[in-house]
Amino acid sequence: MSVTVSSTPEVDSHEIIDAVEYYFQNEWTDGLPVVPVTESYLAEFLATVDRDPSEVLFTVTHLNRSITVRLAALNAALAGCKPEYLPTVIAAWESVAKEPHPARGIWQSTTGTAPFLLVNGPVRAELEINSRGNIFGGGFRANATIGRAIRLGLINVFGLNPHGLDQATQGNPSKVTAVIAENEEQSPWPSFAVENGFAEGDSVATMFVIRSVVHIEARHTMIPEQLALDFVDTICRTGALIHEYTSTLLVLVPEHAELFANAGWSKDDLRAFIFENAVRDRAELARVGKEALSNKTRWRLPADHPDSTPDTASASDTPDRVRLLSHPTNVQIVVAGADNAGVSAVVEVFTLNPPRAIPFSSTKIDE
Repeated sequence: MSVTVSSTPEVDSHEIIDAVEYYFQNEWTDGLPVVPVTESYLAEFLATVDRDPSEVLFTVTHLNRSITVRLAALNAALAGCKPEYLPTVIAAWESVAKEPHPARGIWQSTTGTAPFLLVNGPVRAELEINSRGNIFGGGFRANATIGRAIRLGLINVFGLNPHGLDQATQGNPSKVTAVIAENEEQSPWPSFAVENGFAEGDSVATMFVIRSVVHIEARHTMIPEQLALDFVDTICRTGALIHEYTSTLLVLVPEHAELFANAGWSKDDLRAFIFENAVRDRAELARVGKEALSNKTRWRLPADHPDSTPDTASASDTPDRVRLLSHPTNVQIVVAGADNAGVSAVVEVFTLNPPRAIPFSSTKIDE
């Protein structure tokens, strides 16, 4: 690689380094260098939206802190976003605001929860948001920096620094950045956004609260029931069972989606199958001390715990078979990734049970 260096640089590199170090010293970063921001550069971001810079997008009441359009733009600039990414960043924050968990401190949780953004519609191509290969990896500026803009906002506006207000015991890589776009072009089904009431031409941001991403390598079968049961096994693993029920975002690669569609399955068919088969024997749960619930939190714990109460399944016709999903809508489905191998993912979603009428917090992106 050859690099041409001007003999008279416009800016002294040491001044840039000093500015970056200043941000580090003030703990305004996520551990990586940020882009120094001037008022004139910030104005380029604000010019992309017809919004009052002082407009509040999201408030964490118990912290008495709010993020405004200006602060969202500032952290987007710090994160390395292009100015034209700001409408998507704002829609992401508005989607966060619709989630019920933040008011209860979910972003500070010891469980290591993190924001995870799904993008649908024309904005995917306009901003070059990756929807195909390596969707959970790096290499794409829009994916990396839009997610990072949210993380920097949580740090710089809400004070959620690790070892401080962010109490994650281990965390997960999504706490750095996590943004994917749906591979609508290779999906045999309506997109997530269309499925949830948006028009085909709408650009939509949907924020999830997640704990982990588990890859499912399944190249062994062309039978839809066998493939679906492979996903069920991961969704129902005991380590994922915190509350009485669990929830999941199933991210299918195009070849897995096509396998189901070619067998005549819709998304609802796949959801229904997973719901019906997402059960565990009570004895299996007892072996790991999760056969009962807490009276106070409804978290799973052993039956001999002083705070224990029987779970819902105990009063059913089959008390020894414990259903682990409260409703088929606890399974949400998108298609993303490359069409080159049978590797899909189960994204463990932290959400309410029973589910809401609108499963997740989608927001139209202003363009």
